Amino acid sequence: MGFLKDLSDHFQQGRAGMWPILVTSVVVLMIIIERSVYLLKSSIDKDKLLALLKSQVMSGNVQGAIKVCSGNPTPMTRIIQAGLMKFNKSDAEVQAAMDEAALRELPLINKRTPYLAMLANMATLFGLFGTIIGMIRSFSGAANADPTTKSTLLADGIAEAMNCTAFGIAVAVFALIGFAFLNGKSQALTDDINEVTVQVVNLVVTHRQAMKGQAA
Repeated sequence: MGFLKDLSDHFQQGRAGMWPILVTSVVVLMIIIERSVYLLKSSIDKDKLLALLKSQVMSGNVQGAIKVCSGNPTPMTRIIQAGLMKFNKSDAEVQAAMDEAALRELPLINKRTPYLAMLANMATLFGLFGTIIGMIRSFSGAANADPTTKSTLLADGIAEAMNCTAFGIAVAVFALIGFAFLNGKSQALTDDINEVTVQVVNLVVTHRQAMKGQAA
């Protein structure tokens, strides 16, 4: 409770300049939570998925491979399923179907994450703005103040300025850490999708005749 009270006291000392920083911090937190949940749901054990797909495709059971994908709906499996649905077409058409699905799925993986970098800059600028307002208030108030209250006015204005600076930088650092974490997770997921889709295309090309025979 002591920490929260201190935080509340510092927030109040920052006055109006703290509110834009607070709004920015809430937006940053919402994006980080939403993106983390999405990426967690989009993750899948690629080695286990490949093993299941290989067992189905190598035996010619294309419907079984499609059911493996539809039973585990993620960006990766939806892209693979799009290619498997075209197994009896040419290699180019199988690849084109996967590429088309990838154009739908991949942007969703990186969606909203770049905003964190922008919000980090905004938090810093809001902190700077609050700092300038605090310093203006401090010196303009002290200029015409009674000598007995001048030091108090200066201290209040400087406290306002420094609190805005501190909170703005803290939110910016938090946003940049979130950006780095989510960007790394998104890139790793994208790399896994590229790796697995290439392997699936090779599987389909190699075992197309067996798959056609089973389908017939």
